[in-house]
Amino acid sequence: MRAGWQEVMEAYFCEILIATAPTTPRSKHTNNCREFITRLTGGQKIYQAMELERQVRATGATPLPAARYKAEFQHRLHRRIDHRLIEPCASAASHQPDTWSPVPSSCCAASARRVSSAIWQAAPIFPNVIEEAELLGLSGFFTADEGHVRIHGALREHANFSKRLVIERIVAQNGLSGPELVAFGDGFVEIEETRRAGGVAVGIASREDGGTGCDPWKARRLQDVGAHLLVSDWLQSDLLLRTLGITA
Repeated sequence: MRAGWQEVMEAYFCEILIATAPTTPRSKHTNNCREFITRLTGGQKIYQAMELERQVRATGATPLPAARYKAEFQHRLHRRIDHRLIEPCASAASHQPDTWSPVPSSCCAASARRVSSAIWQAAPIFPNVIEEAELLGLSGFFTADEGHVRIHGALREHANFSKRLVIERIVAQNGLSGPELVAFGDGFVEIEETRRAGGVAVGIASREDGGTGCDPWKARRLQDVGAHLLVSDWLQSDLLLRTLGITA
């Protein structure tokens, strides 16, 4: 649903840096933005905005607060992707399978094996995570039970949310140890934090353009930070769960 966000962020951040340092070649700004956006992918977007703020200040200019940069990025992103929110609604209304159907089928497969599941997202803030989960028909798989929260999202106060905190909470609430924790993600942060907690880290090296197969850069990045297993999508969810030793 958020595919293409890197392009939106890169174009906007380059626009800011070009206006701040117009004598620097455009290609240098582009390469610079691409490097730190990529390096910080997987965490909250505020950290990329904070890096932009730091770089603007380093030129001798007075930057806007990082929160302002993040807000403008979100505004530009939603102008690009808001139409996608309509598609799941239309699909649900017509009872037609949609382009995200492999994800619900994977959740069904996990649910049938009595796997306790949680979802987290660092990009949108918490209410947006709930909204998108409902649009995709996923919220029923992550219903809170016994007081345990199953859907997690970034907070406006970024210091109060991190993937490390979420993983620690999931481990504590469920009494997990070692490979009883399995995490799936396409960002390096969740892979690193899952390994730190002793869990099994599954890297989703999906392509942002909607094509099939792995994204080579993602695959290398996820391997480099220690993913135990790499997959390109959710289409073979039964095989994936069996590989993890999760059987009916």
